[in-house]
Amino acid sequence: MKTRALLLVACSALSFASWTAVAERASAQGPDAGITDAGVPSDGGAPSSVTGCVESVPKGAERPAIAETFPQRGTSGWAATLAITVQHGKGERVLPSGLDLSSAVDAKKYLKQAGFAIPDQDGGAAARLWTEPDDPAKSRATTHLDLPLVTLPEGPGRNIMHLPPLPVAVARANGEIATVCTHPHTIVVEDPTANVPTAEPKGNPPPRPQREEWTSLKKALLWGGAGLLAGALLAYAAYRFFTRPKPPPPPVPPRPPWEIALEKLDEVRHAGLLETGRHTEYFDRVSDAVRGYLGARFGFDGLESTTDEILVALRKQGGGFVRLESGAELDLLPGPAIPLNEIAGFLAECDLVKFANLMPSPSQCAAALDAGEHIVRTTSPLRAFGSGIAKEPAPASEAVPEKSDDGGAS
Repeated sequence: MKTRALLLVACSALSFASWTAVAERASAQGPDAGITDAGVPSDGGAPSSVTGCVESVPKGAERPAIAETFPQRGTSGWAATLAITVQHGKGERVLPSGLDLSSAVDAKKYLKQAGFAIPDQDGGAAARLWTEPDDPAKSRATTHLDLPLVTLPEGPGRNIMHLPPLPVAVARANGEIATVCTHPHTIVVEDPTANVPTAEPKGNPPPRPQREEWTSLKKALLWGGAGLLAGALLAYAAYRFFTRPKPPPPPVPPRPPWEIALEKLDEVRHAGLLETGRHTEYFDRVSDAVRGYLGARFGFDGLESTTDEILVALRKQGGGFVRLESGAELDLLPGPAIPLNEIAGFLAECDLVKFANLMPSPSQCAAALDAGEHIVRTTSPLRAFGSGIAKEPAPASEAVPEKSDDGGAS
């Protein structure tokens, strides 16, 4: 802080008016007195006079204890720090007004006469003032003051300089000010080149590279890297989006069982089985088409069921399409229907061909095909809702059965 060391000397300015010159004291000691104490030759260049400090302690107050250290040797033009330690009562403050040297004109003048200067407080040798943390085990507080002073001797070579006593102000809790003085100190100051007999000026040091922070490039690289990262993430997201596995197409809705049955029966009609004499195969294919249709239409396995099992399932699940009544009673009922005995007769005739080795005639085969188509068309929901079927053949029961070669009924 720029104002720290200045208040110390400002307080000394208040006491400098009462300081007495000690030039006679220095003369009484002789010109070699300071040199003998310092242990250096007599051409030390001591100042012609030094000043004194007057202490002032309020009545009844305990004098603050003061101790200081000052280096015995230094270099001309360099700062030597006077370290002051003050032990005072708790609640008292050292330099209560802070460090302010702006008005210490007289103090600067007397220090200049002694060969000392106060460095610029904005530099690296500013004064420091701090107090140790309060310790409940101790009855007194301790404050430290570091005051750097630049040594500026008048002549070249080795010089002996005397630092006069400096006043330190301590403010009590009641507002009274106590002033205590530091001890005088002596310092031997050497020239920076005093250790070299024939000092020669040194050349300038080699140049050093100076690096300047390129903020624009730094920002460009930062934002560019962020943009590349964002672009890479977006590209990866787009790649994953466009290469994601496509959902399978929805399955083709199953064809209605009546369409499949009519298609199979039509295939039997145009397969040429009658022309080649394959009457049994003709009958079996018609039977399988009708049995498979009835199972798919009414919810059971028609191909793996016997005739009796099919009739039982139709009695339970064929309501609205299969009537248990027959003959004139069927005509009195509303809606389309087919007698159950008609389906039973068709299935029984198919069983005779398949299990009794009955050889059907061509007319019996054609009648069985017409009966199968009649069963499919009559029990389909299209017939129930009036949408109609393209063709409505005559019922198989109306066909005239023929006698087989072995005399059995077809």
